[in-house]
Amino acid sequence: MDQYLPILLLGFLGLAFTVFSLVSSSMLAPRKKPTLAKLAPYECGIVPNREPPQRFPVRFYLVSMIFIIFDIEIVFLYPWAIVFHQIATFGLIEVIVFAAVVFVSFLYLISNGALTWGPPKTLQSGMPLRTSDSTISRISAEPRRPGQAA
Repeated sequence: MDQYLPILLLGFLGLAFTVFSLVSSSMLAPRKKPTLAKLAPYECGIVPNREPPQRFPVRFYLVSMIFIIFDIEIVFLYPWAIVFHQIATFGLIEVIVFAAVVFVSFLYLISNGALTWGPPKTLQSGMPLRTSDSTISRISAEPRRPGQAA
């Protein structure tokens, strides 16, 4: 039982801190409900003229997945580096497999546009190939303006 005493004490302290925080915030918080002016959206001194988007773009979640992947990789690679000489070839093979899985997940995220910032790129229909026939037909199709020489 003596071994579990620090864990129980830490759990009790965490619970006591949580209860203390909730009770003190409810006692110290103002009792008035906010007015409509305080609930209105406000940005840089200007009332916005359109509703903000309700959902985060997918890129936000993809970037957070990249953070989690590399965070997990560091968490597992640090202990492996500490005991590298003791686990020898088996440990090397295991870390290569682990790194391959992390790399494949990283490639998946890149293919879904996780590192692409800015507006989405769309293909636009362009001009036909530049030949003398296409240039002549394009110039002859333009209407002439008054006062323009023939």
